[in-house]
Amino acid sequence: MAATELDDEGGPDDRASPASITSPVLRLEAKRAAVWVAVVGLTILAVYISQALLVIFGGIVFASMLDGGERLLGRVVPLGRGWRLGIVLLLGVGFLVWLGYFAGSQISREAAQLPQIVGEQAGRFLAWLDKQGFAIDQRDVQGVIGQLVTGVGTVTRAIGGLFGALTTLFLVAIIGIYVALEPRLYERGVAWMLPREQREDFYLTAARMGATMRRLMAGRLVGMVFEGLFTWIMLAAYGVPMAALLGILTGLLAFIPNVGALLAGILMVLVGFSGGVDMGLYTILVYFAVQTFDGYVVIPLIAKKTVDLAPALVLGAQLIMGVLFGVIGLFLADPLLAMIKVALERRSEQNQEAEQLAAHGP
Repeated sequence: MAATELDDEGGPDDRASPASITSPVLRLEAKRAAVWVAVVGLTILAVYISQALLVIFGGIVFASMLDGGERLLGRVVPLGRGWRLGIVLLLGVGFLVWLGYFAGSQISREAAQLPQIVGEQAGRFLAWLDKQGFAIDQRDVQGVIGQLVTGVGTVTRAIGGLFGALTTLFLVAIIGIYVALEPRLYERGVAWMLPREQREDFYLTAARMGATMRRLMAGRLVGMVFEGLFTWIMLAAYGVPMAALLGILTGLLAFIPNVGALLAGILMVLVGFSGGVDMGLYTILVYFAVQTFDGYVVIPLIAKKTVDLAPALVLGAQLIMGVLFGVIGLFLADPLLAMIKVALERRSEQNQEAEQLAAHGP
């Protein structure tokens, strides 16, 4: 037991220490300063570990996809949750194995040719603009073509089976599987760190976020499958080169709203015009047909109740996340924005409830 300090008369020393603050006003200001210091410190820490936080959030997004597939399977298969989740994982692994085998034989050959074709077509387009009177420096043309070819080469090398961001994807998958296996365990763990009076509200907000994420990912996956398959079939029917590769790229890029569709369309049209004007015009028709049907029929039917996000807001978030975190930030900008909106909506409800309680009583 620690010794008690004694005063001059031998009794307990009740005098204030030099570090104590006797003024209530000063104590309040000190508490406020401590709060601000803590906020700044946590902000700096969040920036420092932002990449890791983004990987964790990616795992949560993947867990919501697994959970949504398990719930959908539960409507038709009378099995336990663990068995349904295992079936979903097996189907996903089977698809990746098939894609890897297919990419190793056909797609890898097409991927090696795609950067050259895109570079040639981009050069022809810029040369045509130069003939029309646009002042274009040849060095700028070469720079643009080089950047475009480099970007396309990066994407196609990843599709071809090289180890682009394999470690990050592996961590995202592992975190997602663990969270999907026992989601309540992690919810209780987070709730345990909150004050008791805030836990009920946390569970409600987490449930809404989970439902929103499942609907958002369901619509996104259906759109990816539809755009990839439909693009593949339509391009192959006309004999467009690299139809399979373009279909896979279109499906993968469909995960990114706005930006993904534009990138897929540019690649499709550039490859199409390599086979002539007629083929180029056909690829433009296919692009608009796919995007129109997906935007006005598929997505509204699947995810019409998903959180409504303004397109300009989503595009701004994608630009910021893409600059800060690269490709993974671009992919996760839309889900992150949806989660922030759900949290803000719940906060608004709390403020309204507090105002009503203050005005009318319980």
